[in-house]
Amino acid sequence: MISNSAKPIIEIKNVEKRFGSVTALDGVTLDIKEGEFFSLLGPSGCGKTTLLRIISGFDFPTSGSLYIGGEDMAEVPPNLRPTNMVFQSYAIFPHLNVAENVGYGLKKLKLPKAELERRVNEALALVDLKGFGPRESHALSGGQRQRVALARALIMQPKVLLLDEPLSALDKKLRDAMQIELRRLQQTVGITFVLVTHDQEEALIMSDRIAVMFDGKVSQLDTPEKLYRRPANRRVASFIGVMNFIPAKVVSSNSKSLVIDITAIGKATLDADEQYAAGADITVGIRPEMLTILYSETADDKDSFAATVNARSYYGDMTYYDVRINDTNIHATISMRNTAGRPVLAPGAKTRVSWRPDSFTIIANV
Repeated sequence: MISNSAKPIIEIKNVEKRFGSVTALDGVTLDIKEGEFFSLLGPSGCGKTTLLRIISGFDFPTSGSLYIGGEDMAEVPPNLRPTNMVFQSYAIFPHLNVAENVGYGLKKLKLPKAELERRVNEALALVDLKGFGPRESHALSGGQRQRVALARALIMQPKVLLLDEPLSALDKKLRDAMQIELRRLQQTVGITFVLVTHDQEEALIMSDRIAVMFDGKVSQLDTPEKLYRRPANRRVASFIGVMNFIPAKVVSSNSKSLVIDITAIGKATLDADEQYAAGADITVGIRPEMLTILYSETADDKDSFAATVNARSYYGDMTYYDVRINDTNIHATISMRNTAGRPVLAPGAKTRVSWRPDSFTIIANV
């Protein structure tokens, strides 16, 4: 985890980018800290790749400013910035072997052959490709091609490594393994990584902080845990994982907490940063894993509600249930781990579901 006192290496100030009548970035302001693994997360067309291209120098902002290492990057071309990029396609040169690909950027330095070989071998060892130097690029797997692209970028010793959806072409198992590998690599080399991704699970696993973007704006910038547990609004809550949205009414409120009546579930006391008028309609959210099916009739059913299983999705280790709450038209998703002896409920089954008041969070409807 990066220190809160770490100084910013990238400062983005009120950056706008317009392509004709289309506004790709709309007043983006954020700092990225030195040594941080930072992710730009959002759906296609949200502006995350445009922002990465502005950091890299492949695009320039229509207005606003960008500083890297305290230096204004206005009109500084990509090859003169302290950054390097790993592209989604990896851009491996097919006519060069692995060592030649990795050392390609060093050619302009005219290093002695022994020094060039040493740096190439160090870069390959860093990405677990020791001994792969002579291999032809067409003989590499997808994961190996990605590692070669990383080694080629890191050998130039940039202050910031930019990653444009580098795992999207990999199959799920390899992608999962490479997520852990990328995080390990970033912690080993200690430089700032900036990742663009539309995969919220990928961002949660690897990042120190995440900027969630919609429509060219940053909707929330926070740690993975805070994004997941306390999303700033309904749009973020929907994009990060699965969230159940349930209407509620305020019973009473003070400066620190409020009592609410959650439709078809019951009353709960929540922490609150602002006061609400008694009788106000609000929306609360609860994650599927925060709801628990009570399989035993003798289980403590305090803070629980009756439910009917509407549908189920079996994933092996987990089962996701869509349930109807207390014979109302309100549905909720529940995730349960398939432990030994725990039955998988069939559609139509009647059950009870327990909840904890502190598992609910107030959702801003914006």
